[in-house]
Amino acid sequence: MSSASVTAELDAVLGDATARLAAAPDLETITALDAEFLGKKSAVTVAKKQLGQLDPSDRKAAGQAINAARAALEQAVADARERLAVGARQAQYESERLDLTERLGAVRRGSLHLNTQARDRLEDVFVSMGFTVAEGPEVETAWYNFEALNIPDWHPARGSFDTIFVNLGEPEQVMLRSHTSPVQIRTMENTAPPIYIVAPGRTFRTDTADATHLPAFNQIEGLVVDRGITLGDLHGTIEAFVHAFFGGEVKTRLRPSYFPFTEPSAEFDISREDGSWLELGGCGMVHPKVLRNCGIDPEEWQGFAFGFGIDRLAVMRYELDDIRELVNNDVRFLRQF
Repeated sequence: MSSASVTAELDAVLGDATARLAAAPDLETITALDAEFLGKKSAVTVAKKQLGQLDPSDRKAAGQAINAARAALEQAVADARERLAVGARQAQYESERLDLTERLGAVRRGSLHLNTQARDRLEDVFVSMGFTVAEGPEVETAWYNFEALNIPDWHPARGSFDTIFVNLGEPEQVMLRSHTSPVQIRTMENTAPPIYIVAPGRTFRTDTADATHLPAFNQIEGLVVDRGITLGDLHGTIEAFVHAFFGGEVKTRLRPSYFPFTEPSAEFDISREDGSWLELGGCGMVHPKVLRNCGIDPEEWQGFAFGFGIDRLAVMRYELDDIRELVNNDVRFLRQF
Protein backbone atom coordinates (compact mmCIF):
# COMPACT_ATOMS: atom_id res chain seq x y z
CA MET A 1 0.00 0.00 0.00
CA SER A 2 1.28 3.42 -0.95
CA SER A 3 0.25 7.00 -0.28
CA ALA A 4 -1.12 7.23 -3.81
CA SER A 5 -3.47 4.28 -3.29
CA VAL A 6 -4.63 5.71 0.07
CA THR A 7 -5.36 9.04 -1.58
CA ALA A 8 -7.27 7.40 -4.42
CA GLU A 9 -9.34 5.31 -2.04
CA LEU A 10 -10.18 8.34 0.13
CA ASP A 11 -11.14 10.39 -2.93
CA ALA A 12 -13.60 7.69 -3.91
CA VAL A 13 -15.02 7.58 -0.37
CA LEU A 14 -15.36 11.38 -0.32
CA GLY A 15 -17.17 11.41 -3.65
CA ASP A 16 -19.60 8.71 -2.51
CA ALA A 17 -20.19 10.43 0.84
CA THR A 18 -20.79 13.82 -0.77
CA ALA A 19 -23.40 12.43 -3.14
CA ARG A 20 -25.22 10.45 -0.48
CA LEU A 21 -25.18 13.33 2.01
CA ALA A 22 -26.62 15.67 -0.60
CA ALA A 23 -29.47 13.23 -1.24
CA ALA A 24 -30.17 12.49 2.43
CA PRO A 25 -33.87 13.14 3.13
CA ASP A 26 -33.69 13.69 6.89
CA LEU A 27 -31.43 14.20 9.90
CA GLU A 28 -31.63 10.54 10.86
CA THR A 29 -30.02 9.59 7.56
CA ILE A 30 -27.28 12.18 8.13
CA THR A 31 -26.50 10.64 11.52
CA ALA A 32 -26.19 7.20 9.95
CA LEU A 33 -23.90 8.48 7.18
CA ASP A 34 -21.81 10.35 9.75
CA ALA A 35 -21.16 7.07 11.55
CA GLU A 36 -20.45 5.26 8.25
CA PHE A 37 -17.92 7.74 6.91
CA LEU A 38 -16.34 9.04 10.13
CA GLY A 39 -16.97 6.28 12.69
CA LYS A 40 -14.60 3.66 14.09
CA LYS A 41 -15.11 1.36 11.09
CA SER A 42 -14.99 4.04 8.45
CA ALA A 43 -12.44 4.04 5.64
CA VAL A 44 -10.78 7.13 7.08
CA THR A 45 -10.29 5.54 10.49
CA VAL A 46 -9.03 2.28 8.95
CA ALA A 47 -6.60 4.16 6.72
CA LYS A 48 -5.26 6.06 9.70
CA LYS A 49 -4.63 2.83 11.57
CA GLN A 50 -2.72 1.44 8.59
CA LEU A 51 -0.27 4.33 8.35
CA GLY A 52 2.30 2.26 10.24
CA GLN A 53 2.35 -0.28 7.40
CA LEU A 54 3.47 2.31 4.85
CA ASP A 55 6.96 3.04 3.82
CA PRO A 56 8.32 5.88 5.96
CA SER A 57 8.67 8.03 2.86
CA ASP A 58 4.92 7.71 2.13
CA ARG A 59 3.60 8.24 5.65
CA LYS A 60 3.64 12.02 5.58
CA ALA A 61 1.76 12.30 2.28
CA ALA A 62 -0.73 9.61 3.30
CA GLY A 63 -1.34 11.27 6.69
CA GLN A 64 -2.02 14.60 5.00
CA ALA A 65 -4.45 12.93 2.61
CA ILE A 66 -6.25 11.21 5.50
CA ASN A 67 -6.55 14.48 7.49
CA ALA A 68 -7.78 16.34 4.43
CA ALA A 69 -10.36 13.65 3.70
CA ARG A 70 -11.61 13.67 7.31
CA ALA A 71 -11.91 17.46 7.29
CA ALA A 72 -13.78 17.37 3.98
CA LEU A 73 -16.14 14.64 5.24
CA GLU A 74 -16.82 16.50 8.50
CA GLN A 75 -17.61 19.69 6.55
CA ALA A 76 -19.89 17.76 4.17
CA VAL A 77 -21.75 16.23 7.12
CA ALA A 78 -22.08 19.63 8.81
CA ASP A 79 -23.36 21.25 5.61
CA ALA A 80 -25.93 18.51 5.06
CA ARG A 81 -27.03 18.69 8.68
CA GLU A 82 -27.47 22.49 8.46
CA ARG A 83 -29.39 22.19 5.19
CA LEU A 84 -31.87 19.77 6.68
CA ALA A 85 -32.05 21.65 9.98
CA VAL A 86 -33.02 24.83 8.14
CA GLY A 87 -35.68 22.95 6.22
CA ALA A 88 -36.95 21.33 9.41
CA ARG A 89 -37.20 24.71 11.16
CA GLN A 90 -39.01 26.20 8.21
CA ALA A 91 -41.45 23.30 8.17
CA GLN A 92 -42.00 23.71 11.90
CA TYR A 93 -42.59 27.44 11.49
CA GLU A 94 -45.13 26.81 8.76
CA SER A 95 -46.96 24.17 10.80
CA GLU A 96 -47.06 26.31 13.94
CA ARG A 97 -47.65 29.70 12.26
CA LEU A 98 -50.75 31.57 13.41
CA ASP A 99 -52.55 34.04 11.19
CA LEU A 100 -52.92 37.10 13.37
CA THR A 101 -54.07 39.37 10.57
CA GLU A 102 -56.91 41.59 11.76
CA ARG A 103 -59.71 41.40 9.28
CA LEU A 104 -62.31 44.11 9.31
CA GLY A 105 -65.58 44.20 7.56
CA ALA A 106 -66.46 47.00 5.22
CA VAL A 107 -64.65 50.11 6.48
CA ARG A 108 -67.16 52.82 7.31
CA ARG A 109 -65.66 56.24 6.94
CA GLY A 110 -66.57 58.88 9.47
CA SER A 111 -68.36 62.07 8.52
CA LEU A 112 -68.55 65.61 9.80
CA HIS A 113 -70.97 66.27 12.64
CA LEU A 114 -74.31 67.80 11.66
CA ASN A 115 -73.38 71.08 13.34
CA THR A 116 -70.10 71.20 11.44
CA GLN A 117 -71.86 70.38 8.17
CA ALA A 118 -74.38 73.17 8.80
CA ARG A 119 -71.68 75.66 9.79
CA ASP A 120 -69.54 74.87 6.73
CA ARG A 121 -72.53 75.23 4.44
CA LEU A 122 -73.54 78.53 6.04
CA GLU A 123 -70.03 79.90 5.70
CA ASP A 124 -69.91 78.84 2.04
CA VAL A 125 -73.23 80.59 1.35
CA PHE A 126 -72.21 83.87 2.99
CA VAL A 127 -68.68 83.86 1.59
CA SER A 128 -70.20 83.47 -1.88
CA MET A 129 -72.23 86.62 -1.11
CA GLY A 130 -69.08 88.63 -0.31
CA PHE A 131 -68.85 88.15 3.48
CA THR A 132 -65.72 87.13 5.38
CA VAL A 133 -65.64 84.84 8.43
CA ALA A 134 -64.65 86.42 11.78
CA GLU A 135 -64.04 84.73 15.12
CA GLY A 136 -63.48 85.79 18.71
CA PRO A 137 -62.94 84.47 22.27
CA GLU A 138 -65.60 82.44 24.05
CA VAL A 139 -64.87 84.14 27.40
CA GLU A 140 -65.75 87.82 27.27
CA THR A 141 -65.95 90.92 29.41
CA ALA A 142 -69.17 92.78 30.16
CA TRP A 143 -68.16 95.53 27.71
CA TYR A 144 -68.14 93.25 24.67
CA ASN A 145 -70.96 90.96 25.75
CA PHE A 146 -73.36 93.66 27.00
CA GLU A 147 -72.36 97.30 27.32
CA ALA A 148 -71.05 98.00 23.83
CA LEU A 149 -74.21 96.31 22.52
CA ASN A 150 -76.44 98.84 24.35
CA ILE A 151 -77.67 96.24 26.86
CA PRO A 152 -78.31 98.18 30.11
CA ASP A 153 -77.52 96.99 33.63
CA TRP A 154 -81.16 96.22 34.37
CA HIS A 155 -81.62 93.98 31.34
CA PRO A 156 -82.57 90.39 32.34
CA ALA A 157 -79.85 88.96 30.07
CA ARG A 158 -77.22 90.40 32.44
CA GLY A 159 -78.47 88.36 35.37
CA SER A 160 -77.17 85.00 36.53
CA PHE A 161 -80.46 83.41 35.44
CA ASP A 162 -79.39 83.86 31.81
CA THR A 163 -75.60 84.32 31.81
CA ILE A 164 -72.82 82.01 33.00
CA PHE A 165 -70.30 84.18 34.85
CA VAL A 166 -66.63 83.34 35.35
CA ASN A 167 -65.07 84.27 38.67
CA LEU A 168 -61.71 85.80 37.72
CA GLY A 169 -61.87 88.55 40.33
CA GLU A 170 -61.25 92.24 39.69
CA PRO A 171 -61.04 94.45 37.75
CA GLU A 172 -64.00 93.59 35.48
CA GLN A 173 -66.92 91.22 35.14
CA VAL A 174 -66.20 88.17 32.93
CA MET A 175 -68.62 85.62 31.50
CA LEU A 176 -69.00 82.93 28.86
CA ARG A 177 -70.34 84.80 25.86
CA SER A 178 -74.10 84.45 25.46
CA HIS A 179 -74.02 85.28 21.73
CA THR A 180 -71.40 85.89 19.04
CA SER A 181 -72.24 89.61 18.93
CA PRO A 182 -68.98 90.45 20.76
CA VAL A 183 -67.19 89.43 17.56
CA GLN A 184 -69.12 92.21 15.80
CA ILE A 185 -67.97 94.75 18.40
CA ARG A 186 -64.33 93.62 18.17
CA THR A 187 -64.47 93.82 14.38
CA MET A 188 -65.96 97.33 14.37
CA GLU A 189 -63.36 98.48 16.92
CA ASN A 190 -60.46 97.21 14.85
CA THR A 191 -61.66 97.45 11.23
CA ALA A 192 -62.67 100.55 9.35
CA PRO A 193 -65.91 100.33 7.32
CA PRO A 194 -67.10 98.99 4.99
CA ILE A 195 -67.56 95.73 6.94
CA TYR A 196 -69.19 92.52 5.72
CA ILE A 197 -68.66 89.63 8.15
CA VAL A 198 -70.33 86.54 9.55
CA ALA A 199 -69.34 85.32 13.02
CA PRO A 200 -70.00 81.63 13.73
CA GLY A 201 -69.13 80.10 17.09
CA ARG A 202 -70.14 78.44 20.31
CA THR A 203 -72.21 80.32 22.89
CA PHE A 204 -73.45 79.61 26.40
CA ARG A 205 -76.55 80.28 28.47
CA THR A 206 -78.11 78.85 31.61
CA ASP A 207 -80.85 77.08 29.65
CA THR A 208 -81.90 73.61 30.76
CA ALA A 209 -81.45 71.10 27.97
CA ASP A 210 -84.76 70.07 26.42
CA ALA A 211 -86.12 69.27 22.97
CA THR A 212 -85.52 72.84 21.74
CA HIS A 213 -82.78 74.25 24.02
CA LEU A 214 -79.13 73.53 24.90
CA PRO A 215 -76.96 75.33 27.46
CA ALA A 216 -74.03 75.30 25.01
CA PHE A 217 -75.05 75.91 21.43
CA ASN A 218 -73.74 77.31 18.15
CA GLN A 219 -74.70 80.62 16.60
CA ILE A 220 -73.86 82.51 13.45
CA GLU A 221 -74.31 86.26 13.24
CA GLY A 222 -73.87 88.62 10.32
CA LEU A 223 -72.86 92.27 10.27
CA VAL A 224 -72.81 94.82 7.45
CA VAL A 225 -71.60 98.40 7.92
CA ASP A 226 -71.44 100.60 4.83
CA ARG A 227 -72.84 103.80 3.39
CA GLY A 228 -76.48 103.89 2.38
CA ILE A 229 -77.46 100.58 4.01
CA THR A 230 -81.23 100.14 4.49
CA LEU A 231 -83.69 97.65 5.91
CA GLY A 232 -84.33 96.55 2.33
CA ASP A 233 -80.69 95.43 2.05
CA LEU A 234 -81.15 93.37 5.22
CA HIS A 235 -84.30 91.67 3.89
CA GLY A 236 -82.65 90.99 0.54
CA THR A 237 -79.61 89.44 2.20
CA ILE A 238 -81.75 87.17 4.38
CA GLU A 239 -83.87 86.13 1.43
CA ALA A 240 -80.78 85.33 -0.68
CA PHE A 241 -79.33 83.26 2.16
CA VAL A 242 -82.56 81.32 2.79
CA HIS A 243 -82.97 80.49 -0.90
CA ALA A 244 -79.32 79.34 -1.15
CA PHE A 245 -79.55 77.21 2.01
CA PHE A 246 -83.10 75.84 1.93
CA GLY A 247 -84.10 76.21 -1.72
CA GLY A 248 -85.84 78.80 -3.88
CA GLU A 249 -89.32 77.66 -2.93
CA VAL A 250 -88.89 78.79 0.71
CA LYS A 251 -90.28 82.26 1.48
CA THR A 252 -89.19 84.72 4.16
CA ARG A 253 -90.86 87.50 6.13
CA LEU A 254 -89.89 90.06 8.78
CA ARG A 255 -91.93 90.71 11.93
CA PRO A 256 -91.39 93.76 14.17
CA SER A 257 -89.50 92.96 17.37
CA TYR A 258 -87.12 94.57 19.87
CA PHE A 259 -83.41 94.12 20.58
CA PRO A 260 -81.26 96.67 22.44
CA PHE A 261 -78.55 96.62 19.79
CA THR A 262 -80.73 97.16 16.68
CA GLU A 263 -83.31 99.79 15.75
CA PRO A 264 -85.62 98.99 14.09
CA SER A 265 -85.55 95.30 15.02
CA ALA A 266 -87.31 92.28 13.56
CA GLU A 267 -87.70 88.54 13.73
CA PHE A 268 -87.35 86.73 10.44
CA ASP A 269 -89.39 83.64 9.61
CA ILE A 270 -89.29 81.04 6.84
CA SER A 271 -92.27 79.29 5.30
CA ARG A 272 -93.07 75.62 5.83
CA GLU A 273 -94.57 73.19 3.33
CA ASP A 274 -97.88 73.21 5.23
CA GLY A 275 -98.17 76.98 4.83
CA SER A 276 -97.18 77.87 8.40
CA TRP A 277 -94.16 80.00 9.38
CA LEU A 278 -91.12 79.06 11.44
CA GLU A 279 -89.03 81.63 13.33
CA LEU A 280 -85.38 81.44 12.25
CA GLY A 281 -83.68 84.34 14.03
CA GLY A 282 -83.48 88.02 14.91
CA CYS A 283 -82.22 90.95 12.90
CA GLY A 284 -82.35 94.72 12.53
CA MET A 285 -80.49 97.90 11.70
CA VAL A 286 -77.46 98.43 13.94
CA HIS A 287 -78.34 100.89 16.70
CA PRO A 288 -76.56 104.26 16.29
CA LYS A 289 -75.30 104.02 19.88
CA VAL A 290 -73.61 100.68 19.11
CA LEU A 291 -71.84 102.28 16.14
CA ARG A 292 -70.69 105.19 18.34
CA ASN A 293 -69.44 102.76 21.02
CA CYS A 294 -67.14 101.29 18.36
CA GLY A 295 -65.92 104.65 17.07
CA ILE A 296 -68.06 104.67 13.91
CA ASP A 297 -70.05 107.78 12.95
CA PRO A 298 -73.73 106.73 12.44
CA GLU A 299 -74.31 109.88 10.37
CA GLU A 300 -71.92 108.56 7.73
CA TRP A 301 -72.24 104.78 8.12
CA GLN A 302 -75.26 102.54 8.53
CA GLY A 303 -75.45 98.82 9.10
CA PHE A 304 -77.59 95.79 9.73
CA ALA A 305 -77.08 92.64 11.77
CA PHE A 306 -78.75 89.27 12.03
CA GLY A 307 -78.25 86.06 13.97
CA PHE A 308 -79.64 82.57 14.45
CA GLY A 309 -78.73 79.24 15.96
CA ILE A 310 -76.74 76.78 13.84
CA ASP A 311 -78.04 73.87 15.93
CA ARG A 312 -81.66 74.87 15.30
CA LEU A 313 -80.89 75.33 11.64
CA ALA A 314 -79.59 71.74 11.51
CA VAL A 315 -82.75 70.59 13.31
CA MET A 316 -84.89 72.37 10.70
CA ARG A 317 -82.88 71.20 7.72
CA TYR A 318 -82.84 67.53 8.76
CA GLU A 319 -86.29 67.57 10.41
CA LEU A 320 -85.10 66.32 13.80
CA ASP A 321 -87.55 65.94 16.67
CA ASP A 322 -85.12 66.75 19.48
CA ILE A 323 -82.14 69.13 19.44
CA ARG A 324 -80.43 67.01 22.10
CA GLU A 325 -79.70 64.39 19.46
CA LEU A 326 -76.94 66.71 18.28
CA VAL A 327 -75.01 66.29 21.54
CA ASN A 328 -75.89 62.73 22.62
CA ASN A 329 -73.18 61.31 20.31
CA ASP A 330 -75.27 58.26 19.46
CA VAL A 331 -73.36 56.70 16.56
CA ARG A 332 -76.52 55.07 15.24
CA PHE A 333 -78.03 58.51 14.82
CA LEU A 334 -74.92 60.25 13.47
CA ARG A 335 -74.30 57.58 10.82
CA GLN A 336 -77.53 58.56 9.10
CA PHE A 337 -75.90 61.83 8.00
